[in-house]
Amino acid sequence: MEAHGGTTPGPAEAAEAAHAAAMLVVDAGRSADPQVGARLVGLVQEVGLDTLAELWSHRPARSLPGALWRLYLVREWVQRSPDSASREYATGMHVAPVEHAIAGVPDPPEPGEVREMIDGVLGGAFHRDLDVALDRCAAFCSVAATGRAADERSDVGSAAALATTADDLAACAVLWRAGQLL
Repeated sequence: MEAHGGTTPGPAEAAEAAHAAAMLVVDAGRSADPQVGARLVGLVQEVGLDTLAELWSHRPARSLPGALWRLYLVREWVQRSPDSASREYATGMHVAPVEHAIAGVPDPPEPGEVREMIDGVLGGAFHRDLDVALDRCAAFCSVAATGRAADERSDVGSAAALATTADDLAACAVLWRAGQLL
C-alpha cells in the first residue's frame, strides 16, 4: 500500500503485481542454484498460504498466476492430507490409466511417495519445463478427482472442483507451450 500512497491498489495494479510476481517466481526458479528451487517449492512455508492467496487466488485460472496458485494449492493439500490424497489417487488410477502414467505416481501410491511426487512436480515447474509440471499436476488432479467421485464419503462438488482444477492446469500447459500463458 505504501507504493500507492497508502491506498489500496486498483484491479489493474493488483493484476499487474500478480503477473509480475508470477514471472519473477518462474524466472527465479530457473537459477542454477538448487537452493533457490527448494525455497520456491517451500514458498508457502516461507510466506504463508494467505499471502499467496491474496496475490494470486483472484487471478483467472488460465493465467500464469492462476496456474501457480493451483500448483501451490494442490501441493498444500497433498502435504496436509497425504493419506486421503493417496487413497483418492489409488481409487482413481485404474479408471484413468493414461493420466496415471502422466502423473508418474508409484503403484500403489503411498502417502510419502505422493508427497515426494508433488514436490517433484512443483520443483519441475522451476527447474525444467513448466508445461510438463502443469501436465503432471493436471493428471494427478484428474486421477484423484476420479477417485474422490467414486468414494461414497466424498462430496461430489469437491470432486468436480478438483476435476476443474485438472482441466485448468492442462489448459495452462497448452497455453505455456504456445507462449500465451500470461
